Parts: sequence; C-alpha cells; structure tokens
Amino acid sequence: MSDDRWNEKIRLLLHDRIYARTLDVLLPRWIAPNHVTVLRFFLVPPVVYLLYIGNYGWGVPLFLFAALTDALDGSMARVRRRITEWGIIYDPLADKLLIGSVLFLIVLRHINFYLGLGLLLVETLMIVGGWMMRRRGMVQPANFFGKVKMVAEVLGIMLLLIALWLNISLFVDLSNGTLGVALVVAIVSLLSRLH
Repeated sequence: MSDDRWNEKIRLLLHDRIYARTLDVLLPRWIAPNHVTVLRFFLVPPVVYLLYIGNYGWGVPLFLFAALTDALDGSMARVRRRITEWGIIYDPLADKLLIGSVLFLIVLRHINFYLGLGLLLVETLMIVGGWMMRRRGMVQPANFFGKVKMVAEVLGIMLLLIALWLNISLFVDLSNGTLGVALVVAIVSLLSRLH
C-alpha cells in the first residue's frame, strides 16, 4: 500500500523514464516494488554461498541481478507511485545486507583491508542511524549521495568479481579506486544526513 506523503511530488529520473517505457509494460501490476525488495533479501544467501565457494560463473551474474533489483524497485515505486514507508526503510537495508556481505566476504580478502573495513563501518553507521531515526518517528528516503555510493559500490564490487572470475588483474586496481570513491561518497552521505 502506498503512502500519499511519499507519492505527492515524485520526480522521475532518466532511468525511471526508460523503465516506464520498457519493463513497466512487461511486469504485471500485482508485482509491487516491495516484492522486489523482498526478492533481494532472498537472493543474498545464494549470492554469498556461490561467491564463498568460488563459483563466480553463477555468483557474479546473480550478484549483478540482485544489485540491479535495487534500481528496479526504485523505478517501479516512482513510476507506479507506490512508494511506501516500508520500502523506504527496508530497501536500503536489503542493499546494505547484499553489499555488506560481499564486502566482508570478497573485498576484505582481495583488496585493501582498511578500505573494505571503512565501507563496512560507514554502512553499519547508516543502518544504526536509520534505526535511531525510525525510533524517533522520522523516515528519510535515500539522498543523492546515498544513490551515488550504491552505484560506486556495485561497480567496484563487480570489477573485483570480474577480475577474480576472468583473472583480469587491471580490474583489481580499478575496483580499488572505485571503492575508494564509494567510501568518500558514503562519508559525505552520512554527514549530509546529520543536518
């Protein structure tokens, strides 16, 4: 069920318009954005398992699919005007669970340990901060910096996973740089929420 206060002034982004003309026409109306978020929660264990056992042929595409469901549920919610408080709270939690588990499993082991630890720390602070705000009755949707952080994290993790899968060492350096950018943007996102 949507909440009118979140659906009154929706600005569609470019990828929302592309979604509206393509996937939205194909997806049945009974599929809600929150269903896609729940799917992402269920995809985390198989992604983690496949990456843990080193089955990158299945694990990398499944991680990419799971990460893309974040863009899908967001666009679906904006286009169909079905933004809910539940989605605002649990969509970022699903993202942090997916990203955090892969950061812990892969990034800490294969890239700069302190960079991975920094990203995990910021993600944890965001979860705790969101929980504290929720207890005070305040719910904030993701801001611009949070969205950029998520894209940079997914890109950095994908580069590392592809490097491990296809043995392309250049991608490790690119991943390191991209995740460094993600950490800076994550800190800016965290600080911007303190105002």
